[in-house]
Amino acid sequence: MDRYLLRYFLAIVETGNFSRAAARENVAQPTLSAGIAKLEGQLQARLFDRTNRRVHLTEAGSRFLVHARRIEHEFNLAQAAVSGAARPEQLRVAVLSTIPTALLEQTLARRGGGEQIELLEGSEREVLSLLDRGRVDAALTILRPASDRFGAERLCEEGYSLALPAGHRLAQAGSLRGEELADEVMMVRRHCEVLAETSRYFIERNVRPFFSYRGVSDDRVLGLVRAGLGITVMPDGHRDPGVARVRLEGFTPRRILGLAYAEPTARYRTSGFVQAAREVFAD
Repeated sequence: MDRYLLRYFLAIVETGNFSRAAARENVAQPTLSAGIAKLEGQLQARLFDRTNRRVHLTEAGSRFLVHARRIEHEFNLAQAAVSGAARPEQLRVAVLSTIPTALLEQTLARRGGGEQIELLEGSEREVLSLLDRGRVDAALTILRPASDRFGAERLCEEGYSLALPAGHRLAQAGSLRGEELADEVMMVRRHCEVLAETSRYFIERNVRPFFSYRGVSDDRVLGLVRAGLGITVMPDGHRDPGVARVRLEGFTPRRILGLAYAEPTARYRTSGFVQAAREVFAD
């Protein structure tokens, strides 16, 4: 089996379609398509389901992906050994966009050297799609039954609470009822996994606030809370010296954060990033 066929196959998996894969491999699209047809003929199995908009791995393609990536990895190691160049280990990680940046920063700072990290960010659905398509080796995300098809490792569990400016009149309260927030200005975190539950909680209590901001960046939301633009509901892991966290009575959603792995083997579970994530998220 020619190595270029493996590279064509991996390029399609990682870019999501034939045209981008051809551009990455610097070949014409018909050439790449012919290469995939040749590979499928050698394997006697269809590797991709093609639609007008997307390319998906078949069951056979998903099984072959594990071996293709391992072969390519071993070839690169062999090439580096012969040339005398030390090639760093590479780990591609999809990160849920609502993971606190501070925790991700601590994880990267603790991971040590000798490992090359590529990070991709997305919503919960996007992260699982990246993992499913073999675009990443691991995902730092919420663990749910849907992620059971991947090897999963639980890191921590947390709830959700109010985020208020440290100088807010209610910042020192141990807990607050939703009804007490009827006159408060609020902000919407569009990527929040419990956005529907949050909205229902306040509607049931006849709280219909003015929304001063709707955004997808939790770092920006924290800054705007600190500046006094409004309050919001966030996972407990989001912390800032200028932001108080107060429990919201009767609001009970929780999330389990963990690592999910593309391969069933333990190949990536001893990486510096993974070991650092275990330490940081357990603190």
